[in-house]
Amino acid sequence: MRTEEEIFRALSKVIHPEKGKDIVTIGMVQYAYEDENGISVVLEPERPNDPFLASIKSTIVKALKSAFGPDTSIASIEVNRGAEELVQEEKPDNIVPGVKNVIAIASGKGGVGKTTVAVNLAIALAKAGNRVGLVDADIFGPSVPKMLGAVDFKPEIRMVNGTEKIAPLEKFGIKVLSAGFFVNPKDATIWRGPMASNFLKQIIELGDWGELDYLLFDLPPGTSDIHLTLVQEVAVTGAIIVTTPQEVALADAIKGISMFRSDKIEVPIIGLIENMSYFTPAELPENKYYIFGKEGGQRLANEMNVGFLGQIPIVQSICESGDKGTPPALEDSIVGNAFAKLAGEVVAGVAVRNKLKKPTTRVQVTK
Repeated sequence: MRTEEEIFRALSKVIHPEKGKDIVTIGMVQYAYEDENGISVVLEPERPNDPFLASIKSTIVKALKSAFGPDTSIASIEVNRGAEELVQEEKPDNIVPGVKNVIAIASGKGGVGKTTVAVNLAIALAKAGNRVGLVDADIFGPSVPKMLGAVDFKPEIRMVNGTEKIAPLEKFGIKVLSAGFFVNPKDATIWRGPMASNFLKQIIELGDWGELDYLLFDLPPGTSDIHLTLVQEVAVTGAIIVTTPQEVALADAIKGISMFRSDKIEVPIIGLIENMSYFTPAELPENKYYIFGKEGGQRLANEMNVGFLGQIPIVQSICESGDKGTPPALEDSIVGNAFAKLAGEVVAGVAVRNKLKKPTTRVQVTK
C-alpha cells in the first residue's frame, strides 16, 4: 500500500490548467489514501463549477498510473462540496425545454406510498388531458417499472436534431424514465452519491421529453443529494409532500417542507397529500376505518400553511394493481376517483402558484 505522502507526491505532477500550479500546492487535494479497493482521491476545488475538473480527474488517473504502474487500481476521484453555499441563480436555465411545470414529489420518510401516489397522479393528470412525464429519481430503490408492468423495458437511444436522446417508456398516456430501466432488477444499486447524482442529470438532460405540461420527479424518501441535484439542474415549479396520518410520518413531513422552503432553495410547496388516510372494504365502500389516525395531514397542512390536496384511502386493490402493473388510477373505482380528484387539485394548485409567485430559478452551488 502506498502512503499518503507517496500519493500526494504523485499528485503534485498534476497542473491546474488555469492557475498554472500543481493541485497539491494550491490546496485542491483534500486527502488521498489507498485501501484494498485501490487509491481514492478527494478534491476540494476553489470553485465547485470549475470547468477543468473533468480534465484534472483524467490527468490524476494518468499521473497515478505513471507513478505506480499501469495496473494501479483507482477506486474513486471525488469532489467534496462540503464548504459550499446554495444561492439562487438570477437567470433560470431550462435544460428541459418544452416542459411547462416541473413538480417534485417528496416525503419525509419511506413507507408512506410516495411512489404509488406519483405514478397514479401522473396517470390521472394524463387522463384529464395533460401531457405528462415521470422521472423515477429514487435511484437506489426504483419501483416505478414494477408498478407500470415494465420491468423488462430497455430505453432506446435516438437522434434528435443531431443529439443523442433517451427515448422514454410511453405507457398509460405518460412518458417515463427510471433507473430501473438501466439495471438488472435483481441487482442492488451500489453507487456513491456523485454517481447517483450524475445518473439523474443524464436522465434529465438526455430524456426525449418533447412538449409536456407536467414533468413529475418521484424523489427518494428523506432529504439527500438527489434532492439537491434536482433543484440545481432544473427550475422546480413546486413540491408536493406525501405523508400518512401517523404522527411519526407527519413529523418527518415537516422536514421535507422545511427543506424546500429554506431560504437557499425556495421551492414553493404546491400542497400536501395524505395517503393511507382510511381503510375502506370493497364490500362496504361507505365505511371508513382510520387505522393510522384521522386527518393528521389536514392538521399539518393548516399548521404549516400549505395547501391540502386530498386524501387517498387504503383498499386492497391498490396493492394488487401495483403488483400487476395496472395502477388503480386507470380504473373507475374508489381509489381511481380519489386520484382523479387529486389531479384536479394539483392542476389548480399549480395554476395558483404560477399566478401568485415568480418563477423558480435553479439553485447554484458556490463557495
